[in-house]
Amino acid sequence: MMLKELREQVYEANMDLPKHGLVVFTWGNASQVDRERGLFVIKPSGVDYDELSPENMVVCDFDGNKVEGDLNPSSDTATHAYLYKMWDNIGGVVHTHSSHAVSWAQAGRSIPCYGTTHADYFYGEVPCMRGLTEQEIEEAYELNTGKVIVEGFEGSDPVARPGCLVRNHGPFTWGKDAAAAVYHAVVVEEVAKMALHTEQLAVAAAKSIDECRAPQYLEDKHYMRKHGPNAYYGQGK
Repeated sequence: MMLKELREQVYEANMDLPKHGLVVFTWGNASQVDRERGLFVIKPSGVDYDELSPENMVVCDFDGNKVEGDLNPSSDTATHAYLYKMWDNIGGVVHTHSSHAVSWAQAGRSIPCYGTTHADYFYGEVPCMRGLTEQEIEEAYELNTGKVIVEGFEGSDPVARPGCLVRNHGPFTWGKDAAAAVYHAVVVEEVAKMALHTEQLAVAAAKSIDECRAPQYLEDKHYMRKHGPNAYYGQGK
């Protein structure tokens, strides 16, 4: 069996999705790449989490073709494959339908940075991509979802903003591996919930939501102290 250790890591990442309350039923998937081989491992499509095992994870190439596995890969495989192909600095991808993040996606809104929790992980808003056209959906829905994400990040660093929303769909996140992508999926869901409550409270207090935005210097401080060249958060390298 190919990529035994990677299968185990991807299995654990997928099991962390329901553990953190990010998925119900089979509404989510995680994958991780092996750059040397040009392959990645992803959850099988429509399989209940209590039926998953490292052995039934599916190996695919960067064109989304199944290379090894008895089951069909996730229906979102082509999206994962395209992100790996276009961004060589990511190692794991997660997609969920977590409720607060999906609410922002369905509203077609990016999640503004209202505070330091958000700024610790995203340098700027969590962006909402444009919706797919009817033609894009009909011709190659999942592949074109990946293309819309890459298009939306043109000119910006996906490492500095390790996730996004796809309009009328939901969140996609990424990181150095599948575990990091899961971590960022949790962050997106939490900041989506906090931002919603912030705006509700602002309206109740007859305040403009623009008044709630974190000042740029605070965003800079919190992001850079964890991710900048002179980062000092944590215990060092």
